[in-house]
Amino acid sequence: MIEEERVYTNILIPTDGSELAGKAVIHGVELAQKIGAKVTFLMVTLPFQVFSAEAAMIEDTPADYTARLTELAQKTLDAAAAIAKAAGVAVETVQVENDRPYEAIISTASDKGADLIIMSSHGRKGISALILGSETAKVLTHCKIPVLVHR
Repeated sequence: MIEEERVYTNILIPTDGSELAGKAVIHGVELAQKIGAKVTFLMVTLPFQVFSAEAAMIEDTPADYTARLTELAQKTLDAAAAIAKAAGVAVETVQVENDRPYEAIISTASDKGADLIIMSSHGRKGISALILGSETAKVLTHCKIPVLVHR
């Protein structure tokens, strides 16, 4: 008899609090529940930059910006963790500051021993995709573990 082995034991699910990321959170928790895996939710926040086109960085002081984003990250991660806990799934949350979110996602996956990443794709097209790029595409390009993209 062949011993049954779980393929995935720790699923990393990056979230930014958007509706699309929320769908990936739900899908990831449902998968984790079915296979008995743990989930690790990650929110990457951008560090304050003096030269920025983002209104929040222009209007806030560095301390106010950091406090506001830390609070937003905590609320987002708490909401995701509540979904996992309600499903009986073991959960961990991580908030990281990095100006390259894809690097933070890959690094956190490695640090936490994740064996699968589930993330959403915002589906940008045309010039928007060229200018903004896609964190999902960058993770797919640079990551060495499996990535499931939820649309």
